[in-house]
Amino acid sequence: MLFNSYAFIFGFLPVTLVVFYLLGRNIGIRAGIGWLVICSLFFYGWWNPAYLGLIVGSMMFNFIVGTSLARRVGRPGNRTLLLLGVGVNLGLIAYFKYANFFVGNLNTVAGTDYNLGVIILPLAISFFTFQQITFLIDSYVGKVKEYNLLNYCLFVTFFPQLIAGPIVHHSEMMPQFARRSLANPRAINLAVGLSIFALGLFKKAVLADGIAPYADSVFADAENGQALDAIAAWGGALSYTFQLYFDFSGYSDMAIGLARMFSIRLPLNFNSPYKATNIIDFWRRWHMTLSRFLRDYVYIPLGGNRKGNARRHVNMLATMLIGGLWHGAGWTFVVWGGLHGLYLVINHFWQVLRRSAGFGGDGGWLGRSTGQAITFLAVVVGWVFFRALTFDGALVMLEGMAGLNGVALPAAIAHRAGALASSLQAAGVEFSTGGGGDFLKTWGWIAVLIAITFLLPNTQEIMRRYKPVLGYVSLAVRRLEWRPTPVWACGIAALLAVGVLSLPEVSVFLYFQF
Repeated sequence: MLFNSYAFIFGFLPVTLVVFYLLGRNIGIRAGIGWLVICSLFFYGWWNPAYLGLIVGSMMFNFIVGTSLARRVGRPGNRTLLLLGVGVNLGLIAYFKYANFFVGNLNTVAGTDYNLGVIILPLAISFFTFQQITFLIDSYVGKVKEYNLLNYCLFVTFFPQLIAGPIVHHSEMMPQFARRSLANPRAINLAVGLSIFALGLFKKAVLADGIAPYADSVFADAENGQALDAIAAWGGALSYTFQLYFDFSGYSDMAIGLARMFSIRLPLNFNSPYKATNIIDFWRRWHMTLSRFLRDYVYIPLGGNRKGNARRHVNMLATMLIGGLWHGAGWTFVVWGGLHGLYLVINHFWQVLRRSAGFGGDGGWLGRSTGQAITFLAVVVGWVFFRALTFDGALVMLEGMAGLNGVALPAAIAHRAGALASSLQAAGVEFSTGGGGDFLKTWGWIAVLIAITFLLPNTQEIMRRYKPVLGYVSLAVRRLEWRPTPVWACGIAALLAVGVLSLPEVSVFLYFQF
């Protein structure tokens, strides 16, 4: 079931919400939590009921192993039990997500013809498995203090964050589930949650889905081997850059808003990443809970920065390669991860160079703007590999973006450019017939989304007064701050209405495939 569907908005959500508070207030919080677990499993099974057994079996296995680890902290054999638990979880992901990828590569290298058949990837397997790995490791080191099975089931299946995150820690959620006041509905929580949900729905249904066709058509041409000029290639790359941005930002807002309706705060997962002034800052803002997982459970166990700079950079590259492979079983994802690992290494070298040269601070407005522009361009290049289905398609895109196929504009622009058209032609710009409408729509969308991305506050800044997420403090200038007033109610209602009216063309969130 999708957040951006009539069935969810007008059926599943109101029924789940009303019954949760009725049960919680009249019978007890345990009944309310039990209802949420049942509804979350129904939500998951809506996609494919056959995989309900998989998620339930995974929960039972990890709960038994995790509680055993927590009760045996420091005892002999506990490390073996941890390795067994983590190994089973990784084995589950390896089979469903990577088995055909590895077998295909083995066949290519060894000339064999192994065939595992079609393996359907269970929805959200990466997210709920990684979340449970954090539970096992936290249990092993003694961080887990609460062993309630019902609460654990909600921790894993809580539907607002089940499908695409954020990846939460046991210690972040259990204290909230244990609150006696959880089942007492508060108008402010419902208002804040609905407002955040409406903002997210508008981002997804209107902005992300609105620009998606202009990205899809260009990448499809690239996959077909069609040469792209610089304007077309950059139009496609930037269209996808903003499609992914508003798709994931919209999902993250909707997840946070839904949880808040149930009086639960989730950790921040998306914080204006395109405003980052360097690639390190970007990864502190993009998919923040995945970055946290990779740092705590991959980078640091590999040695982090404790074994010298050379080892630090190797660990960084290895972590980002794993992060790339996590996103998809394909070499384009591995290249994307490796590219970001290289970006991070270069960024660290640059910071060391600046410090050794005696340059402190951020370079002022010019330094921040330059860093932001370079970071954004580097990210756009990376997204080409992330989006392309094949290396050939990615290379066609990059060739076009590099200007190797020239620059072309619609002939209609030449008629309106006057004397400037001659100067453009002298500079090597070609004018082609047709395509004027698509050109204006593509670059019109891009211009609007650039303005929204870089000039407006994000959702957390708008909702800052009401602490929308765990542990986030916004230091932004107080612009467009949400308040429970009639003006804001009308504005949010308008956004919600536009979002709902856009739902006949429902599309899956991009991160659902991971």
